[in-house]
Amino acid sequence: MTETNQQAQAGPAQEPGAEPVATAEQQRADAEARAADNWAAYLRVAAELENFRKRMSRELETARQYGIERFAAEMLPVADSLSLALDASATVDPATLTEGHRATLRQLQKAFTSAGITEIDPAGQPFDPQLHEAMTTLPSADQAPGTVLLVAQKGYLLNGRLLRPARVIVSTAPTPPPGG
Repeated sequence: MTETNQQAQAGPAQEPGAEPVATAEQQRADAEARAADNWAAYLRVAAELENFRKRMSRELETARQYGIERFAAEMLPVADSLSLALDASATVDPATLTEGHRATLRQLQKAFTSAGITEIDPAGQPFDPQLHEAMTTLPSADQAPGTVLLVAQKGYLLNGRLLRPARVIVSTAPTPPPGG
């Protein structure tokens, strides 16, 4: 065999200083190593995501359970005031008891305000079915039809969202006298 044939059978000649050409077996091994690294990275990311989901679920449950804690803490003085009023009701004069009730109501309103609860008291305003619930209607010569005459029960908003509609009595046009 000639020297040229021997070089052809041995494979392509390598230039001095050039990187050796990887064989198919080496390329396969490299690809498997990269695939294993990618799989391990995927498993780490999947585990981190699952841990994040579990942590968020726990935090959401905690927020549900204890989200009202600040409001509840503000309601405790109101409960204390009511309890004291009941205990003192037999021995205190009515004027003092009435003033105590007013103070308790102010505490309650302060707690509502700090919790984002606002009162709806629509007396004299136009009826709004988004915020009011009409209990009945009454003819009125003093008010325009569709005006709130009386508030049977005040309504409340929680941060601008309806918590309870105001229950109201709405005016209608006066009925003409019979035979007239």
